[in-house]
Amino acid sequence: MPQSSFICTWARDSSPLMQEYHAKEWCQPSHDDRYIFEMLCLEGYQAGLSWNTIINKRAAFKEDFYNYDVNKVAAMTEDDLNRLMEDDRIIRHQAKLSSTISNAKAFLKVQSEFGSFEKYAWSFVNNRQVNDHIRIPEEVHAKTPLSEKFSEDLKNRGFKFVGPTTIYSFMQAIGLVNDHEIDCMYNPG
Repeated sequence: MPQSSFICTWARDSSPLMQEYHAKEWCQPSHDDRYIFEMLCLEGYQAGLSWNTIINKRAAFKEDFYNYDVNKVAAMTEDDLNRLMEDDRIIRHQAKLSSTISNAKAFLKVQSEFGSFEKYAWSFVNNRQVNDHIRIPEEVHAKTPLSEKFSEDLKNRGFKFVGPTTIYSFMQAIGLVNDHEIDCMYNPG
């Protein structure tokens, strides 16, 4: 890591939770299926909202979805969904909450087919982090042909709230892509 105190432009004036996420998680390669499932869900909740909103509700989401234990989430029922719709600590968007349960079922199918979801996800980048060598914030993509391909494959497997922009953010979240600015002290690449 560089010996500077420079951090990515987007994180400089953000909340402490956002700064912590930037420093410890964003663009850091993950091979942990539980964490990967959590990030897939959180990125789906973000659709149409800010990441700051999601990060501030993250603890409540974790509690409501059993720390994103995919087996427990896949077993949730309509009664569970109704209970979640009453929880004002989270985003009460029925389609997004329902998709968490259906995505858990699709996630389990991918795990069964590939041995783990992380093997499936990392296959899209040939098991090597894509380093975009970002110099200025304007170089960060909203989506790429790769996120479009990944998104399409997820949709074909029954996943919801996985458009190409959401999936590009997901790819950053689990470290498939490194979009830290080159001089950022947290740049893993």
